[in-house]
Amino acid sequence: MLLLICYDVSTIESAGRRRLRRVARALQDYGQRVQNSVFECRVTKTHWTILQNRLLAEINTDQDSLRFYYLDGDVSIEHHGTKKPINLEEPLIL
Repeated sequence: MLLLICYDVSTIESAGRRRLRRVARALQDYGQRVQNSVFECRVTKTHWTILQNRLLAEINTDQDSLRFYYLDGDVSIEHHGTKKPINLEEPLIL
């Protein structure tokens, strides 16, 4: 399966800097960095389960954001943490 994984980890505190390093290290084990906080990963379903569990265990959902873009077949997005995504299918009221 082909995935694009983006993350934003709060680094205000030292615990956040540790989380940032651990998230990046986990993604380096399974994919290719294409931007500072963006990785492309081609993994089996088994490896994806391991990686996803590893990433979700590392982030603090009250301070960090993690998004998985599934690029095989129908494109879908999964979001965890802060900065809830805007639903672009709904009307946008300004």
